[in-house]
Amino acid sequence: MKNNKLVIITPCYNEEEIIEYSIEQLLLVLNIMIDDELISHNSKICFVNDGSSDKTKKIVEKYCKNSKIALIDLSRNYGQQCAILAGVNSVDADIYVTIDADLQDDPMLIIDMVKKYLEGYDIVYGCRKKRDTDSFFKKNTALLFYKFMNLIGINIRQNHSEFRLMNRLAVEKLKEYKEKTIFLRGIVQNLGLKSCNLYYDGLERFAGKTKYSGFKLLELAWSAITSFSLLPLRLITVIGLFTSFISLIVMVYAIVSYIKHYSIPGWTSIIMAVAFFSGIIIMSLGIIGEYLSKVLIEVKNRPLYQIKQTVNLGERV
Repeated sequence: MKNNKLVIITPCYNEEEIIEYSIEQLLLVLNIMIDDELISHNSKICFVNDGSSDKTKKIVEKYCKNSKIALIDLSRNYGQQCAILAGVNSVDADIYVTIDADLQDDPMLIIDMVKKYLEGYDIVYGCRKKRDTDSFFKKNTALLFYKFMNLIGINIRQNHSEFRLMNRLAVEKLKEYKEKTIFLRGIVQNLGLKSCNLYYDGLERFAGKTKYSGFKLLELAWSAITSFSLLPLRLITVIGLFTSFISLIVMVYAIVSYIKHYSIPGWTSIIMAVAFFSGIIIMSLGIIGEYLSKVLIEVKNRPLYQIKQTVNLGERV
């Protein structure tokens, strides 16, 4: 057991108010596991600085005097999903744990995750029991998000974010996914490896504010939908058939009215019909455009991130 190298990957973006607390708490957890011989002494905590504009990078660099702390500095802000991949792709380990720097996910649960790994699990998901520490907006939008995902057939874990353990096999399979539009919760779920859930109570944020705005949450949700479901495109077909049926009825009504010399309503009814069908057309084109834009991104095959600097990283994969 003591030969298993663990790397805790922690993406951070403008977390200067909490990053020192996060380092201390994660170091505490890491040292407990080393002392208990659950993991090897060369295990690390790797902070991925996702283009922070505050003092986050400088603070982490100061702690890099400790060989257990490593830093990956990205050239700009690429987003949480890419920052996690940068960490996973850049270090060599037997066990990988991803956790956000705000530590609203309980870091002590990592010990139980490692024990589950030793029992033979390839992936261990951290799932919240409840969301009492979240705002009313975030709590309810998260609930709607999971319900909607299940409704359209996207299989993801309820109340699981990016707090998880993966072994080397899971990470190697994850690297086989070359897509540029990343939704890790969906991809990891699709790996099909032996997995389990560990439940915990979410913690209140010790300091600072969340960097996930309502817009970013919606963007992540839309990325999940368009990456793992064809339902929006199929809905266009259904809506098209429905509007065609309605149009046919309107045409029949117009012909009958013409034959029987009924008075035809004025411009109001015409404007309403034009506005309705124009809205359907524009919405349909927008959905198709979203999918086409993802095809364009894949065809360009640009890198997901650029690493500007590394400290204490050790051997690269």
